[in-house]
Amino acid sequence: MQAAASRSGRVAGALMVALGLASAAPSAEARQAPGRAAPGTLLDAQPLPNAPDGATAYRVLYRSTGLRGEPIAVSGAIIVPAGPVPPGGRPVVAWAHPTTGVVDKCAPSLARVLYRSIQGLSEMLARGYIVAATDYPGLGTPGVHPYLVGISEGRAVLDSVRAARQLAGPGGATNAFAVWGHSQGGHAALFTGILARGYAPDLSLAGVAAAAPATELATLMMADLDTSGGKNLTAMTLWSWSQVYGAPMTQVVVPSALPVIDELANECIETVVDVLERRGPSKALDRGFLAVDNLADREPWRGLLARNTPGTLPPRVPVFLAQGAADTLVLPRVTQDYRERLCRAGSPVAFDLVPGVGHLSIARDAAPAALDWIGDRFAGEPAPSNCGAP
Repeated sequence: MQAAASRSGRVAGALMVALGLASAAPSAEARQAPGRAAPGTLLDAQPLPNAPDGATAYRVLYRSTGLRGEPIAVSGAIIVPAGPVPPGGRPVVAWAHPTTGVVDKCAPSLARVLYRSIQGLSEMLARGYIVAATDYPGLGTPGVHPYLVGISEGRAVLDSVRAARQLAGPGGATNAFAVWGHSQGGHAALFTGILARGYAPDLSLAGVAAAAPATELATLMMADLDTSGGKNLTAMTLWSWSQVYGAPMTQVVVPSALPVIDELANECIETVVDVLERRGPSKALDRGFLAVDNLADREPWRGLLARNTPGTLPPRVPVFLAQGAADTLVLPRVTQDYRERLCRAGSPVAFDLVPGVGHLSIARDAAPAALDWIGDRFAGEPAPSNCGAP
């Protein structure tokens, strides 16, 4: 963790350069006034070692938009496949990562396991896709990460695609992209689909693929409190939102639980080992750590949960949903309910319920099907739908 904190400090230094003192951005506009640079402007790019399959990888810093409309810098990684650029450029796949934490040292671009954490990376590179992997705001850069805040995640994903296209240079990347995410990243992927046309009309969204996405937040948080993972998700959400929105956590949490929530909020989740290590503190959070029977019964939490629960997508945007049937964190019935909402709204939805698979494995196991589906979207094939099927 000390190494990660040191690397985070270097990125934080780059942030200060990018947004105040000077700019590494390639555009004249960014050099003159980086705070007014367009969203998606690349502010800095540094080579990352050990990229797989002959690819070239970069840790990047790019301009995005904060919750109050202010310019912010977001970090991430961009991985460019080996080989000549095809005519017309390479498509971009935006990877939206699952929960890694809520403080800046927990950025995936700083992690030892960056490449392994991007599910389907080798296959994406083999298909010739540029992979843009945002850290989301507040991970790898100063400030609190707006955890499960849909507009924050979606903007960061869209601007990572813009940054990838800029890094690729003229003709290096198409404006067509797809987004592929898991858990929190599935939540981010769905909000990307909701925001894409309004926030990034310069991009062309081919499709949204999500594995075990966090959808109905109020239902998931209250249903999950008997599991270690569920307690972690709820605790991190409360901690983040108390700072991002100023929502008083003391209204909904018993005082004895506050130190445990602080402890969990300041540790990262990079590997399964980290998940196991968090079980100790999580045990201190029995179901009674909440002072209310239901978070959705108390404002401002009710409104915040509703605001950050993804609605339906524009019907023109095809969707792939994968769900593990044995998932005890993102419950299958919740994802199935969301699928039905999409179907009623007219979205073409390819739904894949994978028997015997739990939460941690679903993105890995569903990646081949998701990438086949994404490949067909890039090829212009009609989007399949199994709406109405069991």
